Amino acid sequence: MAESNVLVLGTWASPFVLRVKIALHLKSVNYENHEENLPESKSDLLLKSNPVYKKVPVLIHGHNPICESLIIVEYIDEVWTTSASSILPSDAYERAQSRFWAAYVEDKFSTALRRVLFGATEEDKRAAMAEVSEGMVLLEEAFVKLSKGKAFFGGENIGFVDIVFGSLLAWIEVIEKLSEMKLISEAKTPGLVQWADCFSAHEAVKDVSPDVDKLVEYALKLGARVLKATAATN
Repeated sequence: MAESNVLVLGTWASPFVLRVKIALHLKSVNYENHEENLPESKSDLLLKSNPVYKKVPVLIHGHNPICESLIIVEYIDEVWTTSASSILPSDAYERAQSRFWAAYVEDKFSTALRRVLFGATEEDKRAAMAEVSEGMVLLEEAFVKLSKGKAFFGGENIGFVDIVFGSLLAWIEVIEKLSEMKLISEAKTPGLVQWADCFSAHEAVKDVSPDVDKLVEYALKLGARVLKATAATN
């Protein structure tokens, strides 16, 4: 049964919301899910809870709203310390490395993924695809270093980088289906192939991950909406 003092404001298709749900499941924290009707509308609760960005996800713990997915995941790790293993490493250097790669995924990689799907021009989409391919190679190298031969970026257990990068796997599959290109492959990223299988099959992940076919339909509708809005401004 959901704890009345833990509420997640989100939407099923958002990888940023998925990060929060995975972290809560890892820590065995029950919560109530509030599905926002995005992009059509935003609830009064969302606007009140995140008046600055007006975006999901928002974690409401008690009466306190916490915004931005990376901040929320760290908050969950710090508050629920007795449940499961730590999401961030205890070693200061390893913790810094995890934050570095999480920031890379957040600031550069996920932005390129979005441009592949919703770029303004075909040229922009092709350039973004090249960035994604280069990023996969970098993340393969990071996985080898951070995992130390174990199943996850976090070692034996799912860690910070696993959550941040892994939340994008369903959207990566969407791009693979629409482009008929493999972004994660045995030829170029063998470590990530095994990692993706382990991550997706994890108990904390598999029940909250979105259906890829449903995401494809959503992406096509959202792409048409973006195209229409772009045309209207030109």
